[in-house]
Amino acid sequence: MSDLELAASVADIRAAAERLRGRAVITPLLDYPLVSERLGFRLLIKAETLQLTGSFKFRGACNRLTAGVAADPNLRAVVAFSSGNHAQGVAAAAKLLGLKATIVMPSDAPAIKVANTKGYGAEVVLYQRHKEDREAIAREIAARDGGLIVPPYDDPFIIAGQGTAGLEIATQSKALGLAPDVVIAPCSGGGLVGGVALAVKSAFPAAAVYAAEPEGFDDLNRSLAAGERLANKPGTPSICDALMAEKPGTLTFPIHRKLLAGSRVVSDEAVLDAMSFAQRHLKLVVEPGGAAGLAAILAMRDELAGKTVAIVCSGGNADPEMIKRAADRGDPLA
Repeated sequence: MSDLELAASVADIRAAAERLRGRAVITPLLDYPLVSERLGFRLLIKAETLQLTGSFKFRGACNRLTAGVAADPNLRAVVAFSSGNHAQGVAAAAKLLGLKATIVMPSDAPAIKVANTKGYGAEVVLYQRHKEDREAIAREIAARDGGLIVPPYDDPFIIAGQGTAGLEIATQSKALGLAPDVVIAPCSGGGLVGGVALAVKSAFPAAAVYAAEPEGFDDLNRSLAAGERLANKPGTPSICDALMAEKPGTLTFPIHRKLLAGSRVVSDEAVLDAMSFAQRHLKLVVEPGGAAGLAAILAMRDELAGKTVAIVCSGGNADPEMIKRAADRGDPLA
């Protein structure tokens, strides 16, 4: 399989892993034999909830900033736009590298994500999600500060950084003597699932890699069917605040078209059940967007029978109210 025409390659992901060595956490691939027995398939969880800042986003952000400093030793400032997890990843990476970070965040972002971003030393600029252009605001700030704009997904260094999670899945699966039949990762703009697909398909060509998207933000599912990038309708609500990109990225979509088996669309109710499942059976706190892959496999139980399935739980930055909302639900396996 050649990926020379794509925005990122497996070689780029390996280079990212070297940049992240000693900075990012090599998160565990957790095996749950008793839970797997009840589900009817082998369940492996890539626990990115345990990554620095509580999500996979630190990988791409740190890779981009480290490469940026290497290219320009005079770099002093970075600017990002994000609903929360990319914001925290950029803020934390900037702090490690001694850079000023300014993050443009929607006013309705979860309070815990705003607070954490500020806690890493970043300046937060709030905007109205459905009325203002976050990228235009970021460009103005970058021009003022001479800063590097760090996009959330449509950047080769971001894709490669996120792909290190897939590289670890491949290495850790082999260490367990397993070959995943199915791998699922949540998808917004598609940097994570694109990077994971590059790494996993290189190691396990027969593996089927799927994206997981919330209802109302199923742009990738519809785009794959149409063969072109389609946008979501504005104003659609979802509890999956981390998965609300307008459309697939210009750089990520070609990777998706070439490597993904498809995208699974999940409801908010299914996501809450998945969060409850994670709390009860996996002993993990997973935020709504991070639980989209779990929601997908709970709906796919019959077709996954007897297979080995690796799920990326991409983040754990949920507000206490959302955690309680999920905890109050019944057991999905009952």
